[in-house]
Amino acid sequence: MQGLWSTHRKAKINLNATAAPVSTSISPIGTPAEVPSGSSTPLPETQEQEAQPVVLDPQVAESDASATVPETRSAAAPGKRKARSRLGEEGSKRAKIAGSSSSVSKDHSPPSTRLSDLGGVDTCVEKMLELVAMPLCHPEIYIHTGVQPPRGVLLHGPPGCGKTLLANAIAGELGLPFINISAPSVVSGMSGESEKTLRDTFEEAKRVAPCLLFIDEIDAITPKRESAQREMERRIVAQFLTCMDELSWDKTDNKAIIVIGATNRPDSLDAALRRAGRFDHEISMGVPDDEARAQILRVLSSKLRLDGSFDYLALAKATPGYVGADLAALTGAAGIIAVKRIFQQISDGSLVLPDAVSDAIVPGPADADVTMLVDPPPTTEPPTVVQTSSQRSAPFSAFDVSAHTHASSIVHFLRAHPDPLTEAQLAPLCITSADFVAALSEVQPSSKREGFATVPDVTWADIGALHGTREELHMAIVQPIRRPELFNAVGIQAACGVLLWGPPGCGKTLLAKAVANESRANFISVKGPELLNKYVGESERAVRQVFSRARASAPCVIFFDELDALVPRRDDNLSESSARVVNTLLTELDGLDGRRRVYVLAATNRPDMIDPAMCRPGRLDKLLYVDLPAADERAEILRTVTRKVPLGPDPATREALETLVRDRCEGYSGADLASLVREAGVAALKRTLGALDAMEENAGIGGEAQVTVTVDDFVRALDKVQPSVSAAQRRKYESLRSKLSGLPVRAGKEEDEKLVGGK
Repeated sequence: MQGLWSTHRKAKINLNATAAPVSTSISPIGTPAEVPSGSSTPLPETQEQEAQPVVLDPQVAESDASATVPETRSAAAPGKRKARSRLGEEGSKRAKIAGSSSSVSKDHSPPSTRLSDLGGVDTCVEKMLELVAMPLCHPEIYIHTGVQPPRGVLLHGPPGCGKTLLANAIAGELGLPFINISAPSVVSGMSGESEKTLRDTFEEAKRVAPCLLFIDEIDAITPKRESAQREMERRIVAQFLTCMDELSWDKTDNKAIIVIGATNRPDSLDAALRRAGRFDHEISMGVPDDEARAQILRVLSSKLRLDGSFDYLALAKATPGYVGADLAALTGAAGIIAVKRIFQQISDGSLVLPDAVSDAIVPGPADADVTMLVDPPPTTEPPTVVQTSSQRSAPFSAFDVSAHTHASSIVHFLRAHPDPLTEAQLAPLCITSADFVAALSEVQPSSKREGFATVPDVTWADIGALHGTREELHMAIVQPIRRPELFNAVGIQAACGVLLWGPPGCGKTLLAKAVANESRANFISVKGPELLNKYVGESERAVRQVFSRARASAPCVIFFDELDALVPRRDDNLSESSARVVNTLLTELDGLDGRRRVYVLAATNRPDMIDPAMCRPGRLDKLLYVDLPAADERAEILRTVTRKVPLGPDPATREALETLVRDRCEGYSGADLASLVREAGVAALKRTLGALDAMEENAGIGGEAQVTVTVDDFVRALDKVQPSVSAAQRRKYESLRSKLSGLPVRAGKEEDEKLVGGK
């Protein structure tokens, strides 16, 4: 057949054309393709390939060699045989594409990250060295003792705490093969491909063992099987469990393979994955505390040029709730602020850079430089011509600075320094601690993206009187947040809970805002009814979520307003859903999970409706009664409220107002006094507007008048504003106070003062 093919080819193809290569393989087609006779044009490459015998895929040829021979002998139905060959080629292509897509990456080089790039995770590093480094570096110890090393380590914690960085750092220090896969990349749309990718990954790990296998966001492929939406998710979990069981030492030739998984949702993993023999060790990487944040800041600032001594601990205390990623963003924001400040200082003239000194190309005497310039050495490449600032035009020379005032400082700098800055010019440029303080207002920690309230702007200067309550709150909340080491030295570790109660309008919510402002801690404000939900279990979940966020951002103050709506008395009339909410809140306040620098502040004007278990020691153990202000306290509140009210230059006006408030405002709360001042201001505006209208009618022109609030305006306002707490309600609160705190009833105090004054 070969001889006949060669003879036929020589007869049909022009001898002057380029000879085509002759294939020695057996063709499956009986009759060769006809070539037109007398053609002087050589065949194109595609036509030559069609004219040559069709060669099957080597893999197919090896596996189906017996089936190929009958086809070569058969000469019937050439169209069917061509279709079969095309189908075979397409099938081999599909197999190759599927194999390439499911194959594991061959690059197993360890990352360049080191443990020196981490900070504040000393406990986690120690556990990782014990669980990962020892089995990989010294497997002979485990073989000698007969102890099975751990197969998997699960890293879990909030986003940004350094789970992936820790795994990369351990792999970089060990220098062993590192297989890094992302869990979502395992999932495929074709049935069976996801499981095959998992099997290939673990087979590759066995081939290069000892090695590390890191799976990031492992919760994407290992959800709970009882709640899985599709059957594919259950198959992936089952395949993963099987692959983990095959990592025993007798199946890997005593070569250790450690699987490290990372997730921020450990509760969503399948329970079978977290048993012993699979992920038998779990390392929790929580939100760093003050010391850990200081270490992280030292590591992040090691490559920054800082100004002089830098107080890392003070900055760490000012960043509660920040994780490592948030602190990295903080350093980046501080660098941007420093660059803007430097440009502004150069533009203002407050920072002057030294002049650049032009260095010679070759150091030496002047005549040597002249010789080099006159008689340059021979070179094969043309000399590089460097343009100086005088030879090229300055950047932004045609830019109109007057039309863009915000960019003027940067434009002035670019015009003044077109060349790169020298070392002497870069020396005074650095980042200061003020830049970090300014960056705090721009960078928000990731834990405060939802559910957190901003720190209120109410200070103690906005609150009149209430000095005793202020001192109690200062020692219960503010000082433990500012100086925790002193309280730990005394042995006070449990956070204190404070319940503010009293008549409405006495400043309970205002006190909570002032405490949050003074402590500068994270602040969560919870309106009592907003946690309640009509669906079963959602209210309890909302309560747990509030405390979980607070623990993640400690120190934190949780303020429950109108607490009586959230935790009513548990009696026969209370519904089951409300009782579950009360039980959940009691458990969170004093349960197995300690509050640890989570301070609870609650306010209510109905303490008799709150469940008695809330007020026992360890929960809301400090009850502060916010009473109606006395005579002198009312005068102090009036001075605070009227700071921005125009009372006129006469000091006798303020004294007369204080006397009026002392004598005629018995039973008025702080809110009532604020309403009184507002009503007096409205009366003064009416009087002034009436005078202006009369001037316009008489003279025909409008005039300007200054509004002044007088004593007569306050007297008129007294007729409209009455005390919001009646005498009967006051007596009720006094009797309730004696019952809760054991203090004597303060009934008739105002009357006693009047009698003493009358005598």
